[in-house]
Amino acid sequence: MPTNVLVAYGTTNGSTGEIAETIARVLREEGLAAEALPAGAVPSVTEYDAVVVGGGLYAGHWHKDARRFVRRHRAALAERPLWFFSSGPLDPSASERDIPPVPWVKRAMNRLDVREHVTFGGCLREGAKGWVARMILRNGKGGDFRDIEQIKAWAASIGHETALARPV
Repeated sequence: MPTNVLVAYGTTNGSTGEIAETIARVLREEGLAAEALPAGAVPSVTEYDAVVVGGGLYAGHWHKDARRFVRRHRAALAERPLWFFSSGPLDPSASERDIPPVPWVKRAMNRLDVREHVTFGGCLREGAKGWVARMILRNGKGGDFRDIEQIKAWAASIGHETALARPV
């Protein structure tokens, strides 16, 4: 029976959700049962063997839905293999170097023994919600800085690690 993996995410304009969907798709290709769900829509993690949590970065903070998810499910998350990802830089920096987690994420990683965290480039398109997002776009700073191959490779590494830990 395949390991059941949840990829929960917090997003405002959808790009972090698209990253989560890519991760879940790659995990399924690796032979795992995986689904991506908005963090606020997950009532329990007990049916999952492993969890990946992602949050968009906004002004140096992880998306509130991702933070709430981790707080609400912290006891169950502490009992499962757990990975975190962030999305946000609106420049190529995330593809060029390792960007450390923001302070709240770092503290949660230490408390929950998170296996790994990675920051992916963000995406901000025309029509984005929020005053700050509109200002960023107006100043010509938007765009799609997600490195899909980097995302796929990271998801595949989770798939390999999870498959190796699976009971036979």
